[in-house]
Amino acid sequence: MFFGLASLAQTPEAESPESLRGEEKKALEKELKVLEEKIAQYEGDINSVQKEKKTLQNQITILQSKIKKLNLEISRGNLMIKDIKLQIQDTEGAIQKTTGQLDETRVKLKGSLRTLYQENQRGNVEILLGSRQLSDFFTNLANLEALNLRVVQSLEDVKSLKISLEDEKDSLDKEKEDLQRIVGLQILQKQAGEDNKKQQEKILEITKGKETLYQKYLEESKQEAAQIRSKIFELIGVPQAPTFGQAYEIAKIVSKTTGVRPALLLAVIKQESNLGKNVGQCFLKDPKKGSGVRITTGAAVANIMKPSRDVQPFLQITQELGRDPYNTSVSCPIPSVGGYGGAMGPAQFIPSTWMIYRDELKEITGKAADPWNVPDAFLAAALYLKDFGASSQKENDEWRAAMIYFSGSTKSQYRFYGDSVISIARSLEEDIKAIENGQ
Repeated sequence: MFFGLASLAQTPEAESPESLRGEEKKALEKELKVLEEKIAQYEGDINSVQKEKKTLQNQITILQSKIKKLNLEISRGNLMIKDIKLQIQDTEGAIQKTTGQLDETRVKLKGSLRTLYQENQRGNVEILLGSRQLSDFFTNLANLEALNLRVVQSLEDVKSLKISLEDEKDSLDKEKEDLQRIVGLQILQKQAGEDNKKQQEKILEITKGKETLYQKYLEESKQEAAQIRSKIFELIGVPQAPTFGQAYEIAKIVSKTTGVRPALLLAVIKQESNLGKNVGQCFLKDPKKGSGVRITTGAAVANIMKPSRDVQPFLQITQELGRDPYNTSVSCPIPSVGGYGGAMGPAQFIPSTWMIYRDELKEITGKAADPWNVPDAFLAAALYLKDFGASSQKENDEWRAAMIYFSGSTKSQYRFYGDSVISIARSLEEDIKAIENGQ
């Protein structure tokens, strides 16, 4: 197409929202790349210093690097949240557009069906008698046939738009679940950052920069670690949580069946329980909508469970266990994110995923599988981890299995979860050695 001088002098049109979002997405991706390079640098610094002798200065350096790395990861998470929110806006726009098209097509279909019905009521004889000429009769029949074809096409359009709308809604649910996972990770990251700061402050306060005092502090810390056997192992949704020693005994039994290392299993359970605790707890009340209430306040909460995916499995699970489904605790969705909650017990399984392992659990234990029962939850979590390679007991395989446990993928934006699980597992391995050595 050629444009005259007049068209060149016209004021340029404003950029479309889609174009602006595209530019913003590119800017976010550029920022992410810079942050990821910095995170990798700090990770390298931490690994390098950890290989050196445990001196006071080294430990302070490690903690400082960890704090900086976590702060960068939180910034990266914020950028990812912005990026996913843009995707959500695009998908919601597509849903709105498809809904409009669907409504328009339905209106046209109603009009065509009404006309078709009226013509069918007349019958061929009435049409023939009402026609002035024989050619008019055949014209009317041709028009009726054309109308029939339009009705058929409109029906196909409605079906196609309905499928497109369902796909877009599924895509929106996945995007919201991604957003919920990243917000959940940020909760863990902030908590880890605060723990590192407290540890650094404690070391500095006790030692006042003196190496001999630090070595003494290290020795006392080892003795404190031995007391972990009597500490309660925090598990969400369990009225009487086991001590660490009891949890370890369960993990050892499960390890014999699955080959999953006890320290890894305990690390995953600990992390999931921390996530569940921060998300909160809810009761399902309306199975049709998947909505319910917050346990602590009684406030109404939407999207406790995805009705098409998790409500029926949840009702089946609770029925088999003789539980009241409307007074059995599950995780709440994160209010600022949307998506769905519905995770059950210490291992935080959603009902549809629990059903995958339900029969296998029953074969092993000889009873109905209970996601709120600690041994059953441990066994189910270990079976899941085993399915994705954790039974090799190699850290890379364990990291990958932990990532899939969390998000169903090994996406780089979730790597903090896998890193955190491995870090917790290493720490727990030391506590396990202390238990085994009778210290």
